[in-house]
Order: sequence, then structure tokens, then C-alpha cells
Amino acid sequence: MNKTFGIIFDMDNTLLQSNIDYAAMKLDTYQFLTDAGILTTGLDLRTQTTSTIIETALQTGRMSDEQISEMWAIAKRHELKGMQDAELEPGVRELLEVLHGKYILTIATNNSYAAAKSALARNHIFEYFACVIGREQAGVLKPSSAGILRILERYPEIPASNWICVGDSWIDGKASQDAGIPFILYQGNMELLKQHEVHILARIHDIRDILEFVS
Repeated sequence: MNKTFGIIFDMDNTLLQSNIDYAAMKLDTYQFLTDAGILTTGLDLRTQTTSTIIETALQTGRMSDEQISEMWAIAKRHELKGMQDAELEPGVRELLEVLHGKYILTIATNNSYAAAKSALARNHIFEYFACVIGREQAGVLKPSSAGILRILERYPEIPASNWICVGDSWIDGKASQDAGIPFILYQGNMELLKQHEVHILARIHDIRDILEFVS
């Protein structure tokens, strides 16, 4: 194994074709938080993700432990439902078979660890990864770089410059950028990356194109 080079993957819509209804998750989370008086109504949800809404709520400092648990339970419910029949993105198995045993393969996801492990195991790829960081391990959701930094802490022998991060959204890119790791956008929305001032190493449309960037 090349212990001097590692890859950090996002999971949803990068490795797995997610069926999570993110719009419903966002709306249900926001509804819970406004009903509880944690957030005010009128927030422009078009500019928000579930993760940014949750982070805003947590930063108020007004949430009880019970409310925090209820909030996370909403996300977990949507995740488990949406990942039940999730299939691999095209080319993922072929890519992992080439990379496995040669590089340190890891995942940093905003999903709960339970939902991530279940979906990865059902598709028979969980064993390819040396480390899977869910939101419980990260403590803070992407676009925070916390999850990525947890991975770097586990592999202190690998400098940040010898990692690449692969994801489909601006929040993945922002987390990667703030951790000092080159970011490859898989498909995704370039306009959103520009809006959030996220710079990329490359944009790919076939996940197997990652092979062009590993050394």
C-alpha cells in the first residue's frame, strides 16, 4: 500500500446514487427549529442546505440536548429512507478495485455513520475503506473541514498535499479547501462553487477519471 497518498471521498452522489429527499429534509428540519423557537421564520431556504440550517441553530446556544437529538433524528430518518435502495455511481466498483491496497481510501460524509455503513455494506464496498467519518465523528457538518481534519489526524504521516478530496458539491469543496487539500469536483454545480469561492483541482464526469490524479 502507498502509505504516503490518500483519497477522501464524499459519499452521497459521489460513491452512491443517493435517493435522499434533501428538500424535504431541509424543510422538515427548518420547520422543527422554527416551531421550537430556535430559528425565526422567513429564512430564504434556496440559499441554505440542511447542514447550514443545523449549524445556524446550534450556534444560537439555545437548544436543549433533547432538541438537538430530535433535530438529528429528522436527518437520520430521511437518510435511512433515502439510502435504502441506493446504488453505486457508475464506475465506482471498478475504481475502488484499482485503488484498494494501493492508497489510503477514506470517506467523510454528513450522513450518520449508521446510514453510511448500512448503504456501503449493502453495496459491498464498505471493506474498501480504511476510515469512514460520519457526522457523529466529525462533530460539525460540512462545509466545516472538521471531518476531513479527523482523517488527517488519523494519518499524521501523510501531509495534506498528498491527499485529494472528491465530492459533488460546494460544501465538499469548501471543507477540502479549508483543510488545505486539493479538491476534485465530480459532476456538480460549478456556479455554486464560484459563488462560495471554492477552487478546484479539476472537474470530472466519470468517477474513474480520478486515476489521472493519483501518483
